[in-house]
Amino acid sequence: MHETIQQVLRDRMDDDGVAVMYGDRTWSWREHLAEAAAEASAMIDSADPTRPLHVGVLLGNTPEMLRSMAAAALGGYVLCGINTTRRGAGLLDDIRRSDCQLLLVDPDHLPLLDGLDLTGVTVIDVTSPAYLKAVGAAGALVPHREVAATDPMMLIFTSGTSGNPKAVPFAHVMAVLSGSSLVLQHDITPDDVCYLSMPLFHSNGVAGGWSVAVCSGAAMVPAKFSASRFIDDIRRYGATYMNYVGKPLALVLGTPERPDDAENPLRVAFGNEAADRDIEAFARRFGCRVMDGFGSSEFAVIVVREDGTPPGSIGKGWEGVAVYHPDTVTECATAVFDQTGALVNFDAAVGELVNTTGGGAFGGYYNDPGATDERMRHGMYWSGDLAYRDAEGWIYLAGRTADWMRVDGENLAAAPIERILLRLPELNQVAVYAVPDPHVGDQVMAAVVLNDGAELTPAELEAFLAGQRDLSPKAWPRFVRINDALPQTATNKILKRELIKDGVTAGGGALWERPARSRTYRPVRYAGAD
Repeated sequence: MHETIQQVLRDRMDDDGVAVMYGDRTWSWREHLAEAAAEASAMIDSADPTRPLHVGVLLGNTPEMLRSMAAAALGGYVLCGINTTRRGAGLLDDIRRSDCQLLLVDPDHLPLLDGLDLTGVTVIDVTSPAYLKAVGAAGALVPHREVAATDPMMLIFTSGTSGNPKAVPFAHVMAVLSGSSLVLQHDITPDDVCYLSMPLFHSNGVAGGWSVAVCSGAAMVPAKFSASRFIDDIRRYGATYMNYVGKPLALVLGTPERPDDAENPLRVAFGNEAADRDIEAFARRFGCRVMDGFGSSEFAVIVVREDGTPPGSIGKGWEGVAVYHPDTVTECATAVFDQTGALVNFDAAVGELVNTTGGGAFGGYYNDPGATDERMRHGMYWSGDLAYRDAEGWIYLAGRTADWMRVDGENLAAAPIERILLRLPELNQVAVYAVPDPHVGDQVMAAVVLNDGAELTPAELEAFLAGQRDLSPKAWPRFVRINDALPQTATNKILKRELIKDGVTAGGGALWERPARSRTYRPVRYAGAD
C-alpha cells in the first residue's frame, strides 16, 4: 500500500473512470488530475522559495476545491483549508497563522477579504484571466518535494466550538490510512459515488469523504449541504456513500417524510456525533447503513461504535483511550448505573477523555505552542471532552469541559440531559447549557428546535420529563427556548458559547420557565418576544 496521497494520485493519472460530477459536468480522473498537476506547477512557479510553500484555499465544495486538494498532494506542498464561515480579524488570523503565501479564492468568497491587511499574501481568483493564463502556460509538474509519509498534506483547522480554531497538520499517511480503512469497511469500489457535502476544509470532509474517493477511485460529488435538497441530490448523482459530522442526519430527518424516501442508491452514511435516535431513523427512512464513530480533529482520540453498542454510548476506545480526572491525573472510577439507567457516581466517574499513550498522530498545532501544551499534559493528550466508561469499556460522552454544571450543589453534565430530551419525537435539535443562578451555581437551560410541522406545549414537555425515570429532578431545564435554528459551526456543530452569550431571553423564540421546586412550565414574555 502506498504511504502518501502523492503516490496514490499518481497511480490514477491515466484512469478514465469518473472522478468528479458537478452540475451537468463530469471529469475523468485523467482530466481532473491533469488540471490539478497544471495548478500545482503554476503554484510552485509563483511561490517564494524562501518561505514555506503553504497555499491557502478559501473555496466552497466545488471542483476548484477538489482540484486544489489534488494539486497540493501531487505538488508536494501544504494546502491550508480556510474556514469559509470565518470573518474579519478571525479570518485574517487563520490566514496568517497558517503561513499562507498564496491564497486561492473564488468570486463567492472574495468579498470576505475586503478590508483585511493581506500584505505578503498573493490573492488569486481561480476564475480570473491571470490564474487561467498561469495554469494554461504551466510546464510539466516538477513537485516542490517528494513527500514522506509523515509530511503534512494539509493544515486543517479545528471546528472552534470551544474557542478559536487551531491548525492541525494532516499527514499524507493519515489520508491514506483513513481512506483505505473506510474503503475496506464499506466495500467502496470505483463504481461508487461519494457525496461530499461536508466542508472540505475540515477533517471529516477530508478523512471521511475525499480520502475515501481518492483511495478507491470512486467518483466525487462536491456539494453544499442542504437538508431539503439532500435526497434529490443523492438520486440525481447516483450517490452510494456519504459522510457527515454533527447534525446533518437530524436536519434531513426534520424535513417532511416521503413514501419513496427509501428508493435511492445510498448504501452507507459514515460520520460522527449523530444521536442514537437519528442513526436508527435515518437508516430506516433512507434504506442505508449508518456507521457513526467519534474522533478528535487531531486524530489523537478515536472511539469506534461496534455491534452491541449500548444506547447512549459512542463505542469503545482505541488503545490508550481512557477517562481521567484532570485535577488528580488519575483514571476515573467505572460508571455505576441505577435500575433506571441513570449514572449514580457522577463525581467519581466523569472526567476527560484522554490518550494515555500520547498524541498518536497528533504532533502539535501549527504555530500555536500554547494550545499544544494545553492539549499535551503529563505525557497524555487531553481532548476537552467529558465522558464516563462502564465496566465493559463502553464510553459515554458528557459534553465538553465547558459543559459542567453545578445545580443546587449537584454536578451535572449537558450531554446526558440532551440524550434524554432527544427521546421526545417533536424535537429535532437540542442544546443544553448552564446559565447563572442568581444566588449561587448554575441553572439548566435548553434551547431546542422542533421538527418541521411539529408543535409542543409546556404541558406536553412536563408530561414527557415526568416519564423519564433516569432524569434527575435537578436536571429538568429551568428555562426552555423554542428556536427556529441554533447557531452552528461550518461543520454543523452547535455553538453553545453563542447561546450562552445571548442570554436567557435572546433568540426571539418562545421562552418557558419552570420556577424553583416546580414541575410546571409557564411562558415568559420579554422585550423582543413575538
